[in-house]
Amino acid sequence: MRSLARRAIAEEQMDDPGLPEAVYDAVLSDLGRINRWTLAARPTLGFLRRVTRGRDQFSLLDVGFGDGGMLRLIARWAKRAGKSAELVGVDLNPKSAAVAAAATSSTDAIAWRTGDYRDQGGFDIVISSLVAHHMDDAELRRFLRWMEANTMAGWLVNDLHRHRLAYAGYPLLARLLGVHRIVREDGQLSIARAYRPAEWRSIIDEIGLAEAQVVRRFPFRLCVERLR
Repeated sequence: MRSLARRAIAEEQMDDPGLPEAVYDAVLSDLGRINRWTLAARPTLGFLRRVTRGRDQFSLLDVGFGDGGMLRLIARWAKRAGKSAELVGVDLNPKSAAVAAAATSSTDAIAWRTGDYRDQGGFDIVISSLVAHHMDDAELRRFLRWMEANTMAGWLVNDLHRHRLAYAGYPLLARLLGVHRIVREDGQLSIARAYRPAEWRSIIDEIGLAEAQVVRRFPFRLCVERLR
């Protein structure tokens, strides 16, 4: 078994810009299934309940939206909660916008954008889900600083926990769900590329974000939350 003492630095196959569109679509679809089975949205929706308490309306940016599943869930949650939400997703991969838009109902007013998150302006809330482990150390620190400077209500990083049980158990889940080979292989690498609680704490303290909280969420999630 791979040593998890330190973060892995190998690149994931899904990050290859030359990946054929049909393969990328299949990978995003299967990642969406994995995310549903692993309750990926639960920490984000819980954070939104807290950060929007007392707010009837809010603007939100989702960085690295992938297939758009998180924003679609947020749109439905906001409607049930009686909140007016301006929802924007930005992703570096131009293939993501087409995939997300095709899966989104016309009743969900979500803007799908391609490009750099730093070009999107300020929002009440910025979130990311399963994106941080794709960044190198410098990119992550830049992202955290940007969120702190460009949010009015708060921000959330929802990511994986580099944990031996998660690393060992993921291949079984991937086989049971019959996901694409790239999802099987990248999924385990993603866990190896993720952070541990003490590493997160060291990063946010180092860049002066002591108010941010590092919290564990079931199953094998680590979230960095900032409520203003």
